[in-house]
Amino acid sequence: MTGVERAEGRGAGAGPLLLGVRHHGPGSARAVRAALEEARPRVVLIEGPPEADALIPLAADEEMRPPVALLAHAVDEPGRSSFWPLAEFSPEWVAIRWALAHDVPARFIDLPATHTLAWGRQEDAAGTDSDGDGDGDRDGEGEGEDDGDSGPGPAGLRIDPLGVLAEAAGYDDPERWWEDVVEHRGVGKGDALAPFTVLEEAMRALRETYGVGGHDRDLVREASMRLQMRAAQREFEDGVAVVCGAWHLPALRQKTTVAADKALLKGLPKVKTDMTWVPWTHRRLSRISGYGAGIESPGWYGHLFSAPDRPVERWLTKVAGLLRAEDRIVSSAHVIEAVRLAETLAAMRGRPLPGLSETTDAVRAVMCEGSDVPLALVHDRLVVGDVLGEVPPTAPAVPLQRDLARLQRRLRLKPEALERELELDLRKETDAGRSRLLHRLRLLGVAWGEPAASRGSTGTFRETWRLRWEPELSVRVAEAGVWGTTVLSAATAKAEADGVAAQGLADVTALAERCLLAELPDALPTVMRILADRAALDTDVGHLAQALPALVRSLRYGDVRGTDTGALGEVAAGLAERVFVGLPPACAALDADAAEEMRRHVDAVHGAVGLLGDAPAAGHGHLRGRWQSVLRVLSGRDTVPGVLRGRAVRLLLDDGELAQDEAALLMGLVLSPGTPPADAAAWIEGFVGGGSGGGMLLVHDERLLGLVDAWLTGVPAEAFTDVLPLLRRTFSAYEPGVRRTLGELVRRGPGAGGGSAAAGSGIPGFAVELDTVRADAVLPVVRLLLGLDDVEEETGNDLAGVTG
Repeated sequence: MTGVERAEGRGAGAGPLLLGVRHHGPGSARAVRAALEEARPRVVLIEGPPEADALIPLAADEEMRPPVALLAHAVDEPGRSSFWPLAEFSPEWVAIRWALAHDVPARFIDLPATHTLAWGRQEDAAGTDSDGDGDGDRDGEGEGEDDGDSGPGPAGLRIDPLGVLAEAAGYDDPERWWEDVVEHRGVGKGDALAPFTVLEEAMRALRETYGVGGHDRDLVREASMRLQMRAAQREFEDGVAVVCGAWHLPALRQKTTVAADKALLKGLPKVKTDMTWVPWTHRRLSRISGYGAGIESPGWYGHLFSAPDRPVERWLTKVAGLLRAEDRIVSSAHVIEAVRLAETLAAMRGRPLPGLSETTDAVRAVMCEGSDVPLALVHDRLVVGDVLGEVPPTAPAVPLQRDLARLQRRLRLKPEALERELELDLRKETDAGRSRLLHRLRLLGVAWGEPAASRGSTGTFRETWRLRWEPELSVRVAEAGVWGTTVLSAATAKAEADGVAAQGLADVTALAERCLLAELPDALPTVMRILADRAALDTDVGHLAQALPALVRSLRYGDVRGTDTGALGEVAAGLAERVFVGLPPACAALDADAAEEMRRHVDAVHGAVGLLGDAPAAGHGHLRGRWQSVLRVLSGRDTVPGVLRGRAVRLLLDDGELAQDEAALLMGLVLSPGTPPADAAAWIEGFVGGGSGGGMLLVHDERLLGLVDAWLTGVPAEAFTDVLPLLRRTFSAYEPGVRRTLGELVRRGPGAGGGSAAAGSGIPGFAVELDTVRADAVLPVVRLLLGLDDVEEETGNDLAGVTG
């Protein structure tokens, strides 16, 4: 009897046509399409949230390109959301497209999202996932009814239907079993309903053996489905087709009363819900991204669904193209040999056709020469893939999402699933607008872009971003919609709220910096007022020192961004004055850990004062002199830990405020026999440690190196063990070449001339006086390394006559 005869043979009252599927299964998708073509139902019911019925017509829009997902979020709590992903090879998507193409009504019949989201709220409040439904791998693939945040239920309660069936068939891999019995099985004429009949029988046996297998909430969902099936049958009689997970088929076929089903739905919690379509990605369909209800190889499944014939040959041709694009030598002969090997492996393993494992083995052996490195690229780019779906502009969206889409189009900044780097020149209007948008989105918690280190230039007009659009960002945008209807207004409101809620002074200064980067002129006065109030009340010098660098960095942005930073400069100057007054008393009587933390604060303040002293605001020039006075105080107080005293001397030496002879005298006093070895070691760490270029200082100043060497050789044996860890930490931070040079200098001993900087030492590479001819010879290379030639081109200055 053919499928049509079976469909007609059901007769009046025989019930709907039940098509049990594996979610995201291309074989199921092909079978659904064939069954619908054969049965020609009058209505198609699909597992999914009924609130999305109004969104179904958008699936026929020319601008709708899967993978996409239905997104449901609570109106009063946008961060609470659920996704229902659909790929081109998802049976549900095929059913929707078939219904729209044939003018047949399509409806979703799963439990409404209003209850699903309310359940999630209850579980969060209880701190549990009562039935493990959160990760839902029912029917072999997940139902896609959550955002993947919850974990599986108690061990031993849940079952994987495909895993059980594969094990019964003697397979150790459910994916391989599914490929053999479904994906590699053609759907012949008159045989369209056979796969569904077999799957339904298998699921009935599983449910009779295991019950619901830990999926207790399915009983409620299935009651909702039965009620809506009955309503469709009353309207369309026997012209009803149902596309749902095969796991549910026995329950939908079960004879129950309307009253019993309604009793299961009575009293369910509710939340007000909105729904829309959002773009999805192949990577988010895969398990490797953390979405537990996914599939391992969406790119491979998409290929199986779309390939008209010879899928293995077409797949290996794709692989060859990818490897050639990565400059690997792959010829047509490689493709032919890989096809032969894949077919041979399939025959040896008793498989009807080569599957993903056979093609992967063939690619590794023939195209990758046994290496897993290029094979990992094939898996990432093709087996999983970075396909990003598209949703038409007519899809419902919160106002903030619409404004974001408008800005993305205007700035030509298209969301992409593949991670990429974006170099921005803030002197250009478009790039400055892109920077503002990305910074504002980060402030709103929409981490589309992450700042990265610029490789081409260190100028403040350069910014580098690492961009990658993830589907969850659509939820973050919806959640941020509570702050405003545009990106600018929402970021402004969020910044003001964050300023009020900030706990520490450093948090407020960091927020002020972000407001300047995002160019939020309306939010900055509020944040600055909060900053001034917090700074006036905070008496902790460490907090003040931690807050100052962020403020001073913010002053530098005015040069390129044209932001008025006058008020910020005054607050920074006042903050610096308070640090100067409070720092010396705060540095007294500190233990080793506190002294090391304070050293980091001193370094940060030193860098900040250097920038602030050069700032254009009036009255800032004297700050550098005030700071140098503070450093002199720190360098000469015995109550200050050695690491801080040594650091103060080094900073004064670097600024030219301390002569080398004076620095050598201070070091000699500290390294005298009267100083405890531990204190002397701490002073040395402060002076030449901390990644400050101290190694090169010792290389080029023989007197300082001789003082350290003489002190170290005179440390008593009983004290050497105590100072060794500190010294090892200091000198291990040096570059290998610096350590090697220092060792060579110590081995050779001091130069005969004694005196300054290796003069007359006889050490290769050093001379008594500077050789200007040799120095001029390296200038072109130095200019090239520093990019000075590029600066000439950008600024248009004629530097041809400059010789050094």
